[in-house]
Amino acid sequence: MSEEKEKKQALPDLSLLEAELERERYKNRYGRVLRSTVFSLIVVAAVAVLIAVLLLPVLQISGTSMTDSLQDKDIVVALNSNRYQKGDIIAFYYNNNILIKRVIASAGEWVDIDADGNVYVNDELLDEPYVTDKALGDCNITLPYQVPDGRCFVMGDHRATSIDSRNTAVGCVSNDMVIGKILVRVWPMSGFGLVD
Repeated sequence: MSEEKEKKQALPDLSLLEAELERERYKNRYGRVLRSTVFSLIVVAAVAVLIAVLLLPVLQISGTSMTDSLQDKDIVVALNSNRYQKGDIIAFYYNNNILIKRVIASAGEWVDIDADGNVYVNDELLDEPYVTDKALGDCNITLPYQVPDGRCFVMGDHRATSIDSRNTAVGCVSNDMVIGKILVRVWPMSGFGLVD
């Protein structure tokens, strides 16, 4: 009789077995959902990085060469393209840095700057509403200057402080060094919007 009693006590109740089975199923479901969520987050992050690097680079402005158009610490988004036109703001590689300047002239065009900082392209005065203080700036090139093939002439909007194509240290920008055209300022939120 005692053997039968011990067997009954040794065998778990059916409700206990069902509860334990449900706990195991829950652990398996939880593990699958967790793995799936982590995998999805990794895929989304990888796609976001690829888009940011290959198509829409996100850049932070450092310095004052583009004030009043862009301020120090602004965060902007560029469209990765080497298609740009006169007046566009572009980002380009220079000595392992990224510089941001405005396109003034394209290949073959003649650039001249007078002592007051007025800029002429092919003997026509540029209308530059984005420049508040015109200046000749740090200019060591011989003016008038013809832009070489495959390059563009760039200048910062804050002409007195910008080091740009007016100086041989930077010179004209090669088309293959251009990262893209600056499209949108995303930070600070008060300045959110298209960049002119």
